[in-house]
Amino acid sequence: MGKQKLTASFEAVSARNEKAFVPYIMAGDGGLKKTQKRLEFLEASGVTAVELGIPFSDPVADGPTIQAAGIRALKEGTTLKKVLDHLKAHPRQVPIILMTYFNPIFSYGIEKFTEDCAQAGVDGLIIPDLPLEEENVMAAELEKKDLAFIRLAAITSPEERLKEIAARSEGFLYAVTVTGTTGSRTRFHDNIEAYLAHLSEISSVPVLAGFGVSTPEHVRHLTAYCDGVVAGSRIIELFEKDDQVTMKELIGSAKRKNSLAQK
Repeated sequence: MGKQKLTASFEAVSARNEKAFVPYIMAGDGGLKKTQKRLEFLEASGVTAVELGIPFSDPVADGPTIQAAGIRALKEGTTLKKVLDHLKAHPRQVPIILMTYFNPIFSYGIEKFTEDCAQAGVDGLIIPDLPLEEENVMAAELEKKDLAFIRLAAITSPEERLKEIAARSEGFLYAVTVTGTTGSRTRFHDNIEAYLAHLSEISSVPVLAGFGVSTPEHVRHLTAYCDGVVAGSRIIELFEKDDQVTMKELIGSAKRKNSLAQK
């Protein structure tokens, strides 16, 4: 469990000469029973891991689609404790990465939170509003429970900061491909190819591109320079439309062999 399970999933993808695909869904969007069905569908579709968002009232990194999903989840009465209790009661094979802001963790209690994550079978954490300078409040407890602490790298960060983020990253390095919040886009930053290739050179863990990934073409283009992608807003939109065909096509685009791949 934990880091080992996440690492094993990435190694299995690499052994097949494929790229990783990590979808994001909002826990409790439509209720936790619907979340469970979505997890089962994604696992059956062969995703590498699932990023499971925790609804929060002030989601500073999220665009309109994910914000709306969070509002729906909060209206369903979704809480961090309910999500962890649900995960504990419903074991699964696919690795789970929780994406939550720090406030819900602090309110829950850091030690209690990491303990409950471990018991619930959570494998990693993304905390977008916890910068390097302040992450010591979490890092030790995550290490004790063998939970991967996944860091985000920004395309605007200076070289020394990117190196420090890459050195500390566990599970995978989340390469943010745009300046701004999450959400579907038609184009990425002008320097995206060099940025992803550079992160792949300096990182000892897989590099996944995220924010704005919404089409198979995006997946094929970005994975020529890194190890995989994270897709959120588009996945939420497709679940809302119940468009499983398009979603399977998007997921499957990471499994096609890419002759341009650098790693």
